[in-house]
Amino acid sequence: MSRIGNTPIDLPKGVTVSTAGRNVTVKGPKGELSYEHRREVAVAIDGAVVTVQNLRPARDRQARAYHGLTRALIRNMVVGVTEGYERKLEIHGVGYQAKKQGDRLVFNLGFADDRVVDVPAGVDVELPNATSIMIRGCDKQKVGQLAAKIRKLRPPEPYKGKGIKYDNEVIRRKSGKAFGSS
Repeated sequence: MSRIGNTPIDLPKGVTVSTAGRNVTVKGPKGELSYEHRREVAVAIDGAVVTVQNLRPARDRQARAYHGLTRALIRNMVVGVTEGYERKLEIHGVGYQAKKQGDRLVFNLGFADDRVVDVPAGVDVELPNATSIMIRGCDKQKVGQLAAKIRKLRPPEPYKGKGIKYDNEVIRRKSGKAFGSS
């Protein structure tokens, strides 16, 4: 069996989990999330503890994977509705900047035209200044996907470090061309 899947999930105060068939709904102070799990697993709620059980034999490798996955996704939903998730991005480069226009982000990244990214529902984007972006939300997947989509517009390059990077990301810098003296 999955070691991750066997670990029970303790619910903090203010969080309720309910199931209807294969649909699991988690409600908390920051919002509400739902997930439809696979047939290979079952979700049981006992007071303030949620457990995930594998319904297939232990030798079924795929069922074991879904067992751990379902437990991890439900745990991420519980953390999301209590604490929330956030990602910080930094923009490096002369003239590179971001602006917020309604529910869209407009980036000036040295291309001939501006790059536009739509912000999905349930995700809050804050721009403390023109070169830093703060993404917050209760759905870990939406927050991470938006951050990856923004970073992909202009990934950091290794020679000058220009581009969009995560705040804790370390960019390995390369030296430029070395001319030999003869």
